[in-house]
Amino acid sequence: MRRFPRAVDLAARNGAFARALAVSDAREKIDLLIETDLSAAMLSGRAGPRAVVDEERLPFAAESLDLVVSTLALHWTNDLVGALIQIRRALRPDGLFIGAMLGGATLTELRQCLLEAEAELSGGAGLRVSPFADGFDAAALLQRAGFALPVADVDQVTVRYAHPLELLRDLRAMGETNVLLDRPRRPLTRRVLMRAMALYAERFAQADGRLVATFEIVTVTGWAPHASQQKPLRPGSAKMRLADALGTVEIPTGDKAG
Repeated sequence: MRRFPRAVDLAARNGAFARALAVSDAREKIDLLIETDLSAAMLSGRAGPRAVVDEERLPFAAESLDLVVSTLALHWTNDLVGALIQIRRALRPDGLFIGAMLGGATLTELRQCLLEAEAELSGGAGLRVSPFADGFDAAALLQRAGFALPVADVDQVTVRYAHPLELLRDLRAMGETNVLLDRPRRPLTRRVLMRAMALYAERFAQADGRLVATFEIVTVTGWAPHASQQKPLRPGSAKMRLADALGTVEIPTGDKAG
């Protein structure tokens, strides 16, 4: 129901949001969409305003945007709260941020198998999969960044593979491999990898033999604060007892229930 004169697609990658918007009923609600990405190559060959932007060093003036969207990119930021603070500062009062990022349950099967295989064969294990934000803490992150009316939704998507190596091939093609500075410097040996793949096939195969890989999508929504937004009532200002609304008997503090 809202109109957003100036919007930014943060980390637009191959333009999936713009393409979805073009065939959506909401296409008339955004007057100007600026696509950004850290990679100039990802933005090349597309029409419309584009800018090479680091998600952790936003160049936008304070209160200059009406809408910021980000699809499956912010899990790569080193300082997620810092990036959210910059987004909130760039939004006009009552401006909207909608972002989706990979959550903590993502690739749980792969992580379990890699850790166990490396510990078993190498006497120790390190992080071979990048960590992800906890979906249950996502709304709290928005609050820390100064957003009003924060909401977080969590969806799980299960992808099935004939072999776990196909999952690794997809992750590499997506650019979603491990880039942690403190990742283990010891290369992952073929012996450890093959043991991890065997564990994967043993533990996560379905009845038809195909293997599952979990991707958790955390979608967050927050608004730049504005005086017109609804606010919680002052404590003690209620005009109706909760017990009456619930049709139950109120038990004073300290009394034991029935």
